[in-house]
Amino acid sequence: MGRKAKLSKEMKLRIVQEYIEGNKSVRELADEYGYHVNHIRRLIMFYKNFGESVFEEKPRNKSYSKELKIQAIQDYLDGKGSIVDISIKYGIINHSILNTWIKKYNSHIEIKDYNPKGDVYMAKSRKTTYEERLEVVRYCLANNREYKLAAEHYNLSYSQVYQWIKKYEEEGEEGLRDRRGRKKAEHELSESEKLKRQIELLEVRNRRLEMENEVLKKFQELERRVISAKQGKK
Repeated sequence: MGRKAKLSKEMKLRIVQEYIEGNKSVRELADEYGYHVNHIRRLIMFYKNFGESVFEEKPRNKSYSKELKIQAIQDYLDGKGSIVDISIKYGIINHSILNTWIKKYNSHIEIKDYNPKGDVYMAKSRKTTYEERLEVVRYCLANNREYKLAAEHYNLSYSQVYQWIKKYEEEGEEGLRDRRGRKKAEHELSESEKLKRQIELLEVRNRRLEMENEVLKKFQELERRVISAKQGKK
C-alpha cells in the first residue's frame, strides 16, 4: 500500500471544524478520510493548542535558538509544567523534541542552536552494531516515528533509521541483524525460528498499541482541560 497523500491545510481545517461543531466523531472522521484515529486526534490537538497557523505549509523544519531550548528545559526542571505544557508554551509542536533536549542536558551534552539544513537526509550511512540499531528503533518508535529526530539524536542518516524501522516491523528484532541482506524465507525456518519470529512480531504490535494508547491518554487529558475551562467560564 502506498503512502497516503498529505492533507492540505483546507482539508485539515475541515476535519477539525467537523469535530468541533459536533458533526462527526473522531472515529467517523478517521473512517471517512482513511487515517488512523490518532492522526485525527493529533490534528485536533494541534489546532486547539496552536490555532490555524499550525497547518500552514512550511518550507523547512522550524529552527530553535539555544536560548529558547535552555529556557524550555529550565522551565520543565523547575516544575513549571509538563512536557506537553511547556511545548505548547514555546511553540514546540512535537513534544518529543523537548524531551530530547532534556535528555541531552541531563547527559551533559552541549545544547546548541539548530538551523535545519536537511543534513540527515544527505548524511552518509555509518556502520552500527545490532545493539545500536535496536536502541535507535526503540527510540524512534517511542517518539511517534520521528525518523529525523532519531537520525539527529544518534548521528545517522534518515534512510538508515527508516529502513531499520521497516525491517523491525516486518521481521522483529531479528530483522536488525547483519545478515548481508539475506532474509530467510518462511519455509527455511525451523519451528523454533518461526515461533521466535511470531513472538517478536507480536511484541512489535504490542509496543505500537502502547504508543497509540499514550496518544489517546494525552488527547483525553486535553479534552478534560477544555471541558473544565468551559465550565469555569460559566
